[in-house]
This record gives sequence, structure tokens and C-alpha cells, in this order.
Amino acid sequence: MRDFARVLRGVFRRRGALVLCVCSSVLVALLWGLNISAIFPLIEVVFEGHGAAGYVQQRIDDAARLAEEKRTEAQTLAGQADEVDAKLAALAGPAASGPAASGPAGSQAGDSLRRLQAELRSLRWQQELATRAAEAYEVSASRLRSIEPYSSRYLPDAPYPTLVFLVALLVGGTLVKLTALTINQLIVQDLSQEAALQVREQFFRKALRHDPEHYGDSGAAGFTSRLTGDVNDLSMGVSIVLGRLLREPLKMIVCLVGAGLVCWRLLLLIMIIAPLVGFVIQKLSRSIRRTSRRVMEEMTELYGMLNETFAGIVVVRAYNTEAQQRARFRRSARQYYRKSMKVTFYNAASRFANESLGTSMMCVGLLAAGYLVLNREVAIFGIPMSDTPLSVTEMILFFGLLIGASDPAQKLGDVWSNLQRGIAAAERLMEVIDQPVRVTDPPEPKTVPRPHRRLSLKNVQFRYPSGPLVLRNLNLEIPHGESWAIVGPNGSGKSTLVSLLCRFDDPLQGTVSLDGVSLRQMRVRDVRRRIGLVTQRTVVFEETILNNIRFGSPGATREAAIRAAQQAFADEFICTRMPDGYETKIGGRGVRLSGGQMQRIALARAFLRDPEILILDEATSQIDLESERLIHDALATFLVGRTGIMITHRPSTLALVDKIAVIEAGEVSDSGSLREVALRNPFLRSLVDSSAAKAA
Repeated sequence: MRDFARVLRGVFRRRGALVLCVCSSVLVALLWGLNISAIFPLIEVVFEGHGAAGYVQQRIDDAARLAEEKRTEAQTLAGQADEVDAKLAALAGPAASGPAASGPAGSQAGDSLRRLQAELRSLRWQQELATRAAEAYEVSASRLRSIEPYSSRYLPDAPYPTLVFLVALLVGGTLVKLTALTINQLIVQDLSQEAALQVREQFFRKALRHDPEHYGDSGAAGFTSRLTGDVNDLSMGVSIVLGRLLREPLKMIVCLVGAGLVCWRLLLLIMIIAPLVGFVIQKLSRSIRRTSRRVMEEMTELYGMLNETFAGIVVVRAYNTEAQQRARFRRSARQYYRKSMKVTFYNAASRFANESLGTSMMCVGLLAAGYLVLNREVAIFGIPMSDTPLSVTEMILFFGLLIGASDPAQKLGDVWSNLQRGIAAAERLMEVIDQPVRVTDPPEPKTVPRPHRRLSLKNVQFRYPSGPLVLRNLNLEIPHGESWAIVGPNGSGKSTLVSLLCRFDDPLQGTVSLDGVSLRQMRVRDVRRRIGLVTQRTVVFEETILNNIRFGSPGATREAAIRAAQQAFADEFICTRMPDGYETKIGGRGVRLSGGQMQRIALARAFLRDPEILILDEATSQIDLESERLIHDALATFLVGRTGIMITHRPSTLALVDKIAVIEAGEVSDSGSLREVALRNPFLRSLVDSSAAKAA
């Protein structure tokens, strides 16, 4: 609930819209109760053959007459009570002091005494009720006299015009209510969608900054599931709080207040069951929230399975594993089905409890009100329920208002379960938003003049969370303007080194620095502006070729992007083989391009950035020889005056570099020129020899 409240605090900043939302809800609730209250004048006035003005005058006369009757009745009862009191006084003296007080005569006197005492209490009680009734009728007459001048002047005095007047009021009130409801729904939707937009932006901003292994653990499926389904559930929850959860209780309150004005003691009797309803709903809401969270987690798993299958569809078909994938999907879908059915069960149980207990309340009220009306009583089991007997019309109005309160109460049963989904969604979203990231900007960042003079790694150690040590005491210094190749066995830490250089992560110990300034002391954006990165797995976006080249350099001109493409030897195939040249839209995952073409576009993207440091992580490992030759030609020209770092296993790429560093078991085991290191290092020698053997 705390996370959901954080979202609501953001909504509450729009005070003007919130005030309008509350006012429109109050207006809807008032008109809801007033429309139901029209039952009373329709039955009591119109269908009894009265006009409005005449009915008011008749009620004044009836109230005055009944008040006088009750005053007379109270005086009569008071006289009877005084007589019984005198008898008690006469009987009590001799009975207490006479010699026969303990014999049979004393027993009879005691019975008479008790009988008279009971009769006195009954008379005093009836006197009290008659006095209260007289006072109530007098108050009613006084109120009616205050409105009588206005009713005689403005209200119709015949039955049918009164009916027309009431119908006009009903239609007008309904139109006003519907207008207020429409305004309310528009405001609620605006506020809830804005809250969802803010959370989406916060979530996406944080997702872009998350540590690398988080993508491996949760994958795109986890982020996608939260960013779509969970945010929608959150938006629904906010909409419920500002809409129905505000509007429906107000409608209930208006109806209950109206019922209380008719007979508040009877309403209190009925509301005895209400705490039981609240207790049951509160217990069920916990289960709904917990199960809703599990449903969302199952949907994330389902998303992940679908992403894996569709991304690897070629492998799935090539190895005839369609049946296995169908079985995986069936298991995942059935898990989601079971959890969803559990939520449905709790929702149904909540609705069952809500409606059954509500019906019980209505039945208790019907029995109590029926007893009072049919027997013309004002008390039940000696407990006063009203000052004057209820009429049939008042009972109908009372239960009409209770039914008017039960409708929003039933809606709240469904609303409550959806609200629990919103609360669970808020918790899942805030888990990601609040999760700390390891790489942050320093409070007082430093900068380094461009171009830097040297790139240094000193005693660098690194391990991923819950993993073994990947780099251990790694030392390397690369002067500006030199090109280095980083080679080593798989798992030796080469790609981790790239992550540290790009500051995707920070070392556990040791420093990575430019001109003696640790990258930790520099802004992340400043570090990455100096770097151009081309990876083995080329990433292109479903955009035009021109926008793919300008990705990371949005301010670059078209001419600059074309020059970068020419430097990367990509201009020729773009202009001759692409249907719309640079404006050709690349399909999802670059399906219109070969691997070599995608790599040259990625290289042009890096060239356009004009980086001080160009990093190629196995960038030529999976392309054809012609594309590799063109890329090598492009690099030979572009790397002049820049620092180049190439993670590679291809000896043909080694000819481009000035120095080689061999990383084994997380340490630099050897470094120097190709010839020197090949003579000393068995790994590099085996790499060169195997390449020579393949060429032969």
C-alpha cells in the first residue's frame, strides 16, 4: 500500500483537477440520493390526490392536531401515573411497618406493591413517548410553517401539475447528474493516465540505468510485462481510487444520511452487521493482492518464454523442437490459468460475502420496520426506534434509500478486488524503480581534457553479484593514439574489461582512469561520449538507415552521416542495393541486411560519434571475408590519432594493432607487439598457428 500511496501523492499535486473531481463526485452523490427521495412526494403527495402547496398546509394542520393530541395524551397519562404513585405511597407505609409484614398478608401486599410499581413505570414510559411525539410533531409543524409561504407561492396546487413538476425535477436532476458524472470520469481518466505516464517514464528511465546482469536475470520480458500489464493495472487502481472509490461511498453516505433522517435508530440497528462485512472484505483483500502479484509474475514468465521462442524460431524449426516449445507454453499458460482462477475465486467470494451480508442487513431492517409499521409501534423489545409511528410511505422511502446505498456497496465489492491488483502492480513497479544501481555520477565530477593522454587499469578486480572473481589484479596502460588487441580464452574476462571501460560497471578494487582521473570521478555521460562501441551482436533499430547511423548523434547532419557511412564502406551498398537509399526502413532485427552490412552500419554509427576511444568487441567474428576486408580498410584509416581496443580471436585483425595484451584467468599474462608476444605466449602462438594452418 505504501508504494501505491506514493503514486497517489503525485496525483494529489494537481489540486485544481482534484478539487473538481471531488466536487463532481459530491454532486453526483447528492443527486443520486435526491432522485431516490422523489419516491416520497410521488407516493405521499401526487398519488394521494394532493397538490404540493395544499399538501404542505395539510401537513401543518395534521402535525398541529397530532401534537395537541399527544400533549393531551401525555397529560392524561401523567394524571394516571400520579394516581398510581399515590396508591404506592399509601400501600408502601403500612406494608413496611405493619406486624403482618412477614405473613401471607405481607406477601399479598408485596405483590400489589410490585404490580403498582410496574404499572407506574409503564405509565411514565408511555407519558415520555407521548411527550416526545408531541415535541416531534411541533418541530415538524414549525419547519413546515417556515416553508409554507414559499410552497404556496411557487409550487403547484393540483395533483397533475405537481406530477409534471416532480418529473421535470427528476429529468433535470438526472441530466445534471450525468453531466457531473461525465466530467468526473474525464478528470479521473486524465489523472490516472497521467499517473501511469509518470510511472512509465520513471520505470523506463530506471530500466535504462540498471546494472547489466539485471537484464540477464529478468530479461526484456520482465521489463515489458511490468511496463505494459502492471502499469495498466496501476492506472486502473488510481482510476478506482479517484473515481468509484470516492464516488460510490459518497452515494452510500448520502443514502444512509437520508435513511437516518427517516429513522436513525432503525438504521443503527441494521448497521450492526456492517463491521462483519468490513472484516470479511479485509481478509479477502489480502488474498486477492497476494494472488494478483503471483498472476503478474506468471505473466512475466509467459512473456519470457514467448520472447525466447520467437527470437530463436529458426533454431526451433531446425531442430524440430516445436512440440517441446508447445509443451513449455502449455505448462506456462496453465500456471497462469490456475493463478487467474484463484483470483477469480477470491473475487467471487468477496462478491458473495458482500451481497449475502448486505441482503442480511436488508432482511433485518425489513423485519424491524415491518413490525413498527404494521403494529403502529415506536419501540422494539422496549428499545425506542422512533418518536412517532412510521408510515408506509416513510418505510418505502427508508428502504428505497437503503437499496440506493446497496447498489454502490455491491459495486465496491468488484472495485476492491481491482484496487488490490493496482496495489500489487505498484509494488512490482517500485521494486524496479527503487532498486539501487551500482554506477552513479559523483557529487563533484571531474573532467579530463580531450583528447586524453593515456588510459590506465591498475590492480583491477571485479566480480558479478553472486559470482566468482572475473578479473584479478589486472594492469594495463594504453597511450592515446595506439591500437591494442585484447585476446584470451573464453571466460578470461575480455568482455568484462569492455564493461569497465564503458563504465557499465565499476571495479570491485583498483581503478580505471584517464590521465590519472578515475572513471568513478567522472560523469557517466562524459565517459561514454569519448567512446565508440561496436559489438559482436550488432544492434539496429526499426528505423531508417540514416537514423540508425545517427543513433547516439541525433544532432548530426545528413551530410555528416553519409560521410561516416563512406568511411565505413557502407555508402555503396546503401545507395545501390537499398530501395530507398538512406531512407530505407530496416525491418525488425535488421532482417533486410546481411551481417556484414549491419556491421558496417554499426561502424558508421561509431565513426559519426568521432570518439577518442574506439572499442570493437569481436566485431568481425561472424561476417564474410569481403565485409571483414572493407572493415579493416575503414579501421586502418579511422584509428589514426585515436585509441583503438579490439577484442578479437581473428589473426587478420591483429595485423591492424600496435600492441597485443593476452588476458588469462582475469590477468594480463603478456603484452607487446604481435611478434614478441607470439614468441612468448602459448595461447597467442596457438591462435596464429591455427590460422596459418587453415589458410594453408
